Amino acid sequence: MSHSLRVIAGQLGGRRLSAPRGQTTRPTAARVREALFSILGPLDGIRVLDLYAGTGALAIEALSRGAERALLVEHDRHALASLRDNIAALELGERAAVVPQRLPRALTSVLAEGPFELVLCDPPWADLAGAASVLERLAAAGGLTSDARVALEHAARDEPPAVPGLAVTDRRAWGDTCVTLFRGG
Repeated sequence: MSHSLRVIAGQLGGRRLSAPRGQTTRPTAARVREALFSILGPLDGIRVLDLYAGTGALAIEALSRGAERALLVEHDRHALASLRDNIAALELGERAAVVPQRLPRALTSVLAEGPFELVLCDPPWADLAGAASVLERLAAAGGLTSDARVALEHAARDEPPAVPGLAVTDRRAWGDTCVTLFRGG
């Protein structure tokens, strides 16, 4: 049985999301999601890329708040099952596509769907350097629009990595969780 979380706001606000039990998937806490999306502001009509998507909570929140499409990258089979269940239960199949591959290998599929206006990146905290490398490759390959925004979640104790091609615009911490925001261009 999986525990559940909820979409915070927008068209799907209050709807439940499933998440696998155990420690392999760490859904972003509701207060962090709420604060992040408050900072991001209106998302109407944009294309979103959710790297290390887990349950899909971040991309689904973006879709609920008006994003046009989302591409979700996840390889863990338990997380993928929850992710696909969430997309089906919320009837988001026409607006959400899943790339069931490990990063950085999934970048080929991702780039075919870009460029993206918003990237939500919540990697395993121990792999912050790997996530920075993925973001650098994504930016260098034209996977981001010129004014794209990137939200990178990481442990508050860790300094945000420098990502060539992206500039840090903000950094916020909530307890042990930090989100560093970047802008492309």
